[in-house]
Amino acid sequence: MKDLFDLTGKTAIVTGGAGILGRGFCRTLAEHGANVVIADLTTIAVEDAAQKIAEEVPVERLLPLACDVSNPKSVRSMLGATLDRFGEVHVLHNNAASKSSDLSAFFAPFESYDLKQWREIMSVNLDGMFLVDQAVGARMVSQGKGGSIIHTASVYAIVAPDNRIYEGSFYLDRQINTPAVYSASKAGVIGLSRYLATYWAEAGIRVNTLTPGGVESGQNERFKENYGNRVPLGRMGKASELHGALLYLASGASSYVTGQNIVVDGGLSCW
Repeated sequence: MKDLFDLTGKTAIVTGGAGILGRGFCRTLAEHGANVVIADLTTIAVEDAAQKIAEEVPVERLLPLACDVSNPKSVRSMLGATLDRFGEVHVLHNNAASKSSDLSAFFAPFESYDLKQWREIMSVNLDGMFLVDQAVGARMVSQGKGGSIIHTASVYAIVAPDNRIYEGSFYLDRQINTPAVYSASKAGVIGLSRYLATYWAEAGIRVNTLTPGGVESGQNERFKENYGNRVPLGRMGKASELHGALLYLASGASSYVTGQNIVVDGGLSCW
């Protein structure tokens, strides 16, 4: 069975690869033999991520590349550099999501939410998915060898947030909520996955969604307690608990799986 999860000789692109979840995703793919392109917004971020991952995997299998997924020219440049280094691309983990340039605007109430802020988030969370899929998917089609595309969504793409859990809840010392633009953009990710799963099926390209529940990443204890009380398993998730699902979707172990949404949420969406 272990051969099904072997990615030796494959090249994977991970957008948002320097982020909280992205670094673990990149490390997991590299540990299982893949050449991994760590794509994120700044050169400093991707090089730092590559340096840390290289402590555990051969550095020659890592390629840090700055890429703004909302910019078509930047996406094409990232793909070109990938092909120059590794020749082909076999796996795409479309994982990038916006953190917003203005957190006050990002967490604003729905009734006063600014259209500019809405469009900024959508330009990354959904438009960026489209642009990277378009470029990398076209390359996979031309290679004629199939491929696997994985999109990262969110549990709030399939259920509404329970706003009661945000009472007294902070993230990095800021009162938080889940804005509608986040749910709407992530719901669009799932729809895009299903569309492309049928569109590229004849080319042997599988497209699936990985949907995390809440993951511990700096929330205060009040939030973690509130959130855990809404989850059948009684706690928030750990970033490492997503890695098995990603490896499954990226590898031959899921060769007959496409158009699916793999939900890793501790059971939150069951009720």
